Amino acid sequence: MKILVTGATGNIGRKVVDHLISLGADDIRALSNHPERAALPEGVEVVPGYLRRLSSLPAAFEGVQRMYLAPVLENLTDVLRLAREAGIERVVDLSGDENTDWQPVAQAVEKSGMSWTHLYAGEFMDNFTLWADQVRTTGTVREPYPDSANAAIAMDDIARVAATILTQDGHDGIAYTLTGPETLTRAERLRRLGVALGRDLTFETVTHDEGVEQLRPAMGDFAEWYVSGLAMTVEHPQQATTAVADLTGRPGTTFAEWAAAHAGQFR
Repeated sequence: MKILVTGATGNIGRKVVDHLISLGADDIRALSNHPERAALPEGVEVVPGYLRRLSSLPAAFEGVQRMYLAPVLENLTDVLRLAREAGIERVVDLSGDENTDWQPVAQAVEKSGMSWTHLYAGEFMDNFTLWADQVRTTGTVREPYPDSANAAIAMDDIARVAATILTQDGHDGIAYTLTGPETLTRAERLRRLGVALGRDLTFETVTHDEGVEQLRPAMGDFAEWYVSGLAMTVEHPQQATTAVADLTGRPGTTFAEWAAAHAGQFR
């Protein structure tokens, strides 16, 4: 069974490849826009291609039965049409529910005529690297909503779930909501990061507008949406699910574990 991983050199796609290998998959094709720089493990077939460049896809799709679909909105209907015409039977997509900008991915996949499984993931723990410069230089994080709470997930756990589903049957027509194993406030995450660093870190509350402007250089227009989401989860915190553990047989990564593994980025 040939499995195609799109976005195979991206933050999640690269990890999907690694987890497929650890699960024993032996016919993996990786789609990369820069195959000469892919540096993927031996035995992985690396093919040139890009989801936004339709002409590159027919050859990449040929002979594939299952595909991990990285989140992309442009040309998506055409991408899926080419996949179905090539004989791809199942798609595992990273998308989002009706409250996100990624719901159109899930909707297009459902209309494609192929079997599907949706992975709905909330905030990535890696988003907290946005704090790194403040932590390194001042030891203080300035944000508007210290009591905003969610169940952020490690990208590696998303990849582990995707690889598991790609190598199993019985997941067709299901949307899995993936979270980390615990719901934590922003202030508590900062405290746990401080434990990992062996430092006392401080949370300084700023206004909503100050938070938006602070994030705008990194996020652009998305900054307003992001900060508004923080405000919403003060009164309505995101609840953790057990989907990662249920699907893979291993608990999800805790924020303390993630912080310890990424401490170097904050020093």
